[in-house]
Amino acid sequence: MRRTRSAVATGPREQRRSGATGGLSGGESRAQRSRSRTRAGAGGGGGAVGPQPSAKPRPKPPPRAQEAAAEEPPPAVTPAASVSALDLGEQRERWETFQKRQRLSFEGAAKLLLDTFEYQGLVKHTGGCHCGAVRFEVWASADLHIFDCNCSICKKKQNRHFIVPASRFKLLKGAESITTYTFNTHKAQHTFCKRCGVQSFYTPRSNPGGFGIAPHCLDEGTVRSVVTEEFNGSDWERAMKEHKTIKNMSKE
Repeated sequence: MRRTRSAVATGPREQRRSGATGGLSGGESRAQRSRSRTRAGAGGGGGAVGPQPSAKPRPKPPPRAQEAAAEEPPPAVTPAASVSALDLGEQRERWETFQKRQRLSFEGAAKLLLDTFEYQGLVKHTGGCHCGAVRFEVWASADLHIFDCNCSICKKKQNRHFIVPASRFKLLKGAESITTYTFNTHKAQHTFCKRCGVQSFYTPRSNPGGFGIAPHCLDEGTVRSVVTEEFNGSDWERAMKEHKTIKNMSKE
């Protein structure tokens, strides 16, 4: 009985393996026949299909060109300058202490020291119009030399002013609040605040490369003395010829 069960159990397994193998063989035969037909149709009468032409490789550059490309140095990279890269030597500790004490950035500390050196003997005045829309700063002497002009417009608006080079003047705010009036030669630029009407500075005809600053528009605390000189602007051409220094007051 054991042999009978063994034979029964073995028979179906062998049949399944045989059937699976036969199915695979049949599939391979059909695939082979299909490929044969395809080759025959492509060959036009059963001829073998030749190998397809392959893409031509790109020609390599000549050795000299390769050597020249290899010899070319890479572009130089210039590192950005940094504060730590500056050679302050033994003054580095003093510089850093100065910055901390004054609560200044590196640029602010440099500006303060440069202003003090370049504008030696001068003080920084600040001022502006009545409503505060226009504010400026200007480096000038604490002892001001004021011109009192009697030309047609200066007489009407009492335009007393001292003259400085443009490099010593800085408009802090209010460019959009300023309007300008000109007449006659249009060389003088009579600028004033369009909100309150005050002229705190302007560009004089005598010094188009500088500014005329109204001393009465400066903040208190920086003016030590004032000397006023009358200027005969009603006879402007003659007054300019006779005056020895006014035309050079806007020069560095």
